[in-house]
Amino acid sequence: MAIAQALKSLIRAVPNFPKPGIIFQDITPLLGNPLARRQVVELVAGHYRDQRIDALAAVEARGFIFGTLIAQELGIPFIPVRKSGRLPYKKIHQDYSLEYGTATIEMHSDAIRKGWRVLVHDDLLATGGTSAAAAAMIQQLHGEIAGFSFIINLAFLPGEKFLTERFDVKPHYVLNFT
Repeated sequence: MAIAQALKSLIRAVPNFPKPGIIFQDITPLLGNPLARRQVVELVAGHYRDQRIDALAAVEARGFIFGTLIAQELGIPFIPVRKSGRLPYKKIHQDYSLEYGTATIEMHSDAIRKGWRVLVHDDLLATGGTSAAAAAMIQQLHGEIAGFSFIINLAFLPGEKFLTERFDVKPHYVLNFT
């Protein structure tokens, strides 16, 4: 697919960041290209346009960038999922493991209405821990997981299988890195 190759060429691999042995997939060059950025939004929104999605929850920080654009394109509410200590109102939290440590994320306790179908978005799928933590909070607030969307899937890591097995929802992504 020509679009995928063009978009992949705008992802910069940064070795040994944030720790030795990790190759960070930097989306900054993609963000700097308005046409490519628009294509990504259209590809993700197009995948979900005919599904009942009530809101989009995106994980900070890079997930916010495309998450807000996709929510705007779909005409649905945007729900920020933030690192611990950054939300000002009543919140719930979830601890999780990621490929190079552990972390905690939070969501406002009034972010989701009971029965809402929520799309979870982040820029990159690696182990699936961050997205699973966001999904667990959505379920805790009596929402349903409508899907998982990503710009990049690191297919050599277990994230896709983990999310599919745990939530019975196959993640959707624009670019697959093998």
